[in-house]
Amino acid sequence: VVLCYNGEVSNYIELKKKYKLGDKYHFKGSSDSEVLIYLYKERGIEFVSELTGMFSFCLYDKALKKAWLVRDFFGINPHFYAVSKENIYFASEIKALLEVPGLNLDINRQGIFDFLTFAYIPGAQTPYLGIKELRNGQMMEIDLRSGRHRLRYYFRPKYEVDYGIPEKEASKKVYDLLLSSVERNLRSDAPIGTTLSGGVDTSGITCLIRDLGRSQDFHTYSIKMGESSFDESHFQRLVAKECGTQHHEVLVTPEQVIENFYESVAYLDEPNGNGATVPSYILAKEAKKNVDVLLSGEGGDEVFNAYSVYAAWKIAKYYKKLCPKLLRKMIYHGVHALPSDYRKLSFDFMAKRFTEGCELHPGIAHIYWRHPFTNTEKESICSFSDQVTSTDERIVALFDEYSHTEELNRISMLDMEHFIVDDLLVKNDRMFLAHAVESRFPYLDRLLFDYVSTISPGLRLKGLRGRNIQKNALSKTLPPQILKRGNYGLEMPHSLWIFKSFRPLFEKYLNKKTIEATGLFSWEKVHQVWQAHLAKKRDHGRGLWCLLVYLVWHEMFIEKKTYKSYLRQTIL
Repeated sequence: VVLCYNGEVSNYIELKKKYKLGDKYHFKGSSDSEVLIYLYKERGIEFVSELTGMFSFCLYDKALKKAWLVRDFFGINPHFYAVSKENIYFASEIKALLEVPGLNLDINRQGIFDFLTFAYIPGAQTPYLGIKELRNGQMMEIDLRSGRHRLRYYFRPKYEVDYGIPEKEASKKVYDLLLSSVERNLRSDAPIGTTLSGGVDTSGITCLIRDLGRSQDFHTYSIKMGESSFDESHFQRLVAKECGTQHHEVLVTPEQVIENFYESVAYLDEPNGNGATVPSYILAKEAKKNVDVLLSGEGGDEVFNAYSVYAAWKIAKYYKKLCPKLLRKMIYHGVHALPSDYRKLSFDFMAKRFTEGCELHPGIAHIYWRHPFTNTEKESICSFSDQVTSTDERIVALFDEYSHTEELNRISMLDMEHFIVDDLLVKNDRMFLAHAVESRFPYLDRLLFDYVSTISPGLRLKGLRGRNIQKNALSKTLPPQILKRGNYGLEMPHSLWIFKSFRPLFEKYLNKKTIEATGLFSWEKVHQVWQAHLAKKRDHGRGLWCLLVYLVWHEMFIEKKTYKSYLRQTIL
């Protein structure tokens, strides 16, 4: 049995004991890699269903002449592949597959079209037609005798609700599972620390480390955004002081973003418009001075339904029932007459997004409240919109595929299978590992998720209180100031910085020659969007950032093929 493996299985010690592997096999070391091989010998490939943690691997059984490509439950570790007439290639990075001769590296226009709705390329798609991504909880079985292969899911998030679970019991159980997950994720031979944003998720991890008696002089890293409405440093310092950590504050300025922008795009391998990518890249560069592993709070918002868009879904249901269509139309025009305020989560921004999105299908609305561009804007910008499938149709198809469960759970499935996998984990994986810093995700623990997904949606989102069960679970652990906080998320103030520091960078790419050279976008329509933002008629900051990222990616990987010159480390 041969294993080509990347990952950290967090419960390998427990599984080694459960199956008494130490008594049956001669271990040469103490790593999780050996445990996986012997688990396969005990249980066959179905052993993967017992793992938790993060992993991507290829396991080859010489006797059976079979191989399996496997990606973890939540898609924490990337796994790309390409199929030619005679071979199947796989890699942890897209750029590795660019070296394979003969692959179809034509631009995937559907993926780019979807990117302008999501700010990431969703599903198995990549920017290239000939390269695909194994999905979370998916494996490819390859029969070397016949040359055939097939894809199948060994895991998908399920919401099999037990309505009999009381709130108090659920909260106690969640605390125990969170503490266990954090403890298992602290196993490391290398120096380890944690990110600390000042929100409930990262503060919860830090305080749980304190509950385990391990926070004293533990390294915590925070981003202090150089814009007042985006600055959460007060809350970060509060938690660090209470837990006694060795705290590091990383100031992110527009000048630093510009300095690190090209490198970050080169490491991303694909367009990603998340406003936290470059700040995360800067944080990881600083963290590498002291640690090799960082615990991250990603996943907490999705597992516990914390985002304001979940509350917006609930409000929209009542809003449409109580307000006649004519009144809603008047409110819509009223809020759209408000001037754009580019501060973080400003009233006009949220009101405009809400009144637009509440009239849509619930699955489409969930994506729409985060979108970079409306459908009308996107279709006018893209000169190829008549050659691709509607993104909305595909969202509705996914939403309907989850029809076995309640509406809130179906919305949660969209996030668990797409937003967290294709956006947030891409940001963490690429930006942290660019500096050889490994991310770990205590909230994306399968044992934790399997339990939380059985809790009633009415308890997870109680009234408009997102992360209700999580806050209950951490009520004696977190400082009151953190428990009372809303949900903000890490974001860069690109809408504001466009007016000054970012403007030369945008003008370098948002010009007629560069736009038309892609063969994808209308210069006239892009220019209209740019002018509307500069005139403060509409906040297009996120959409313009997505366009900029794509144009720089296109220059590096498609037009000039110069991405290697932007990487600090040698590509093998």
